[in-house]
Amino acid sequence: MPVDGHDLLERLAGLPRGQAVLDAADGVPGTYLVGGAVRDLALGVTPHEIDLAVEADPEPLLAKLGGADVEHERFGTATVDGVDVVRARAEHYDQPGALPDVRPAGIDEDLARRDFTVNAIAVALDGGAVHAVDHAGEDLDARRLRVLHDASFRDDPTRLWRLARYAARLAFAIEERTLQLAAEAVADGALNTVSGVRMGNELRLALREPDPVAALIEAASLGLMPPGFAPVRPDEALELLPPGEGRRDLVVLAASCAGMDARALLAWLDHMGFTAGERDLVAASSRFVVGEPLRAASTPSEIARAARGAPVEAVALAGGDNARRWIDELRHVRLHITGDDLLAAGVPQGPEVGERLRRALERVLDGEVAPDHAAELAAALE
Repeated sequence: MPVDGHDLLERLAGLPRGQAVLDAADGVPGTYLVGGAVRDLALGVTPHEIDLAVEADPEPLLAKLGGADVEHERFGTATVDGVDVVRARAEHYDQPGALPDVRPAGIDEDLARRDFTVNAIAVALDGGAVHAVDHAGEDLDARRLRVLHDASFRDDPTRLWRLARYAARLAFAIEERTLQLAAEAVADGALNTVSGVRMGNELRLALREPDPVAALIEAASLGLMPPGFAPVRPDEALELLPPGEGRRDLVVLAASCAGMDARALLAWLDHMGFTAGERDLVAASSRFVVGEPLRAASTPSEIARAARGAPVEAVALAGGDNARRWIDELRHVRLHITGDDLLAAGVPQGPEVGERLRRALERVLDGEVAPDHAAELAAALE
C-alpha cells in the first residue's frame, strides 16, 4: 500500500511540535519529513523525534524553529527542541568503515544513502508529495528490513547494530538477502574497520532500547557479540534495583556477560570505550562475586558482610531474599556513634576504631544491641 503523504502530514500536525514544524516550513521550499519519523507515523506510532531534510540552506528553517540547540557541521545537521534538521546530502565512503564524505544533494540522493528501505521515505511539507526508494512501501507493509545496496554493511558496519535495534524495537523481520549480507560482512571482518568506541556507542544505544535484551538477542544472532556472551533477561535484578539508583543498562549487560572469560570481558569493555568505573561494575556484577556468600548468609550481620562494599547492581544480580533485605532495609542502618566518640572514650587512633564500629553495627543489625547512642557506645567499648 503506498504511503499517503497528506495523511502523514495530518498526523504530524497532531504531534506536540508538529504544527510548529509545519508553520516554520511554510515558505521554506524543499523541506521534507524523513526517515524514522515517516516510518513511525505510517505505522501509527509516535516518533521519538521529528526528522526533517532540507534541500537548500537549513538556516531559515532553523531560525523559524527557534535556533539550533546542537549543530554537527561536518554532516550539516542540527537539533532544536526535539526536531532534527539535516541538509539533504549525498555521501561517499573512501574506505569501508570510514566516516563518509558528504555533499549537498536533492532529496532522492539523500534517501539513496540511508540504511534501510523503510527509513528511506520522505514527505514534502509543502504539499505531501512522497519520495521513496524502491521497495520502501512494500517493506513497510510487510514489516521487513532491507538494506538499499549490497555494500551497505561494509561501508558502515554500525548499520549492523541498527539492524539489530530496529528488528527488536519494531518487531520487523530481516529480509533474506539483507541477512546474508550481514553475515558476510561480519565474517569478512567488517566490524574491525570501525573503532571500538563507535561500536560501543551502538551497544549503549541498544542498552537504552525499550527492550534492550531483545536488541542484544538480535545483535548476538548477527554475530556482533564476543564469545561467551549470552543475552539474559535479569528481571528479578531489575525489580530489586531501587528506583532512580544504579545502572539498569549495566545490569542487563552484566547479566549477559556472565559466561565470558574474565580477562576477555575486561578487554572487550575497554575496546568498546566503557569507562574504568563502568568496566569494573560490569565485571564485578557479571561474576556474581557476592552471590554465594550472600545466599548462604543466615543473619543480618552475615548479609551485611557479604554485600557491604559491593555495587547495588551486583547485589541485585545475586538475587534472592537476602539481596532484597540488604537493598530494602539493612544497608540503610547506621550507627548513632562515630569514630570521634571512640577517640573521646580513649580508644587509640588507628584500625581499631573502624573495627570496633563494625562490630557494634553488626550487633545492632542482629538485634543484640539497641539502636541508640549509649548502647552502641557501650558495645563498641567492650
